[in-house]
Amino acid sequence: MFYNKPSDNNRFILISMTLIPITSESHGVEIDIKYATVDNFTGKPIYTRPGCYLLDEANTLLKRAINMAKIQGCHFLIFDAFRPSEAQFKMWAHTPDPNFLADPNRGSPHSRGVAIDLTLVNTASGETLDMGTSFDAFTPLSFHGNMEISKKAQENRYFLLGLMTAAGWDCYLKEWWHYQLFDSYTYDVLSNDVLELPMMD
Repeated sequence: MFYNKPSDNNRFILISMTLIPITSESHGVEIDIKYATVDNFTGKPIYTRPGCYLLDEANTLLKRAINMAKIQGCHFLIFDAFRPSEAQFKMWAHTPDPNFLADPNRGSPHSRGVAIDLTLVNTASGETLDMGTSFDAFTPLSFHGNMEISKKAQENRYFLLGLMTAAGWDCYLKEWWHYQLFDSYTYDVLSNDVLELPMMD
């Protein structure tokens, strides 16, 4: 699937809209899709199947970050990537908080296949790095630059931030776990039916 995306000089370029599967085998990451479990802010599964996908442009940056993390003795644990637009509406109905959720009427970078939620794992020890809060902690403690978390957690966030931004990702300042393409809102919002094997009923 393709669509035309305007470039900086107002010409149009052809962009692939194919969602690429992200797996432990293909990418050397751990995957724990929280919205397919009860371990998320709604307390209920949003997805009926734990899929993990990105558009090609985002996948390229993820692979770059993976290689950089590997040199530092770490790998990624992914909590969420592509999020069908139907899921965004469910989340918004539960918690309509624009500080932590995109209004589904505008669409989330996740629903465009160009955002990812993740953290770092020490490959040698298997321990997840302390980031000061859990994933999806809807509190100012989750903000980048928060000084109320431990010094070590701050260092770990800076480490994650450095890896991801050096690989070409944009961050969201109110969620330490969330990264997206810089031009994420120029991509089309995608629904559950773009997948051969849907993530939702």
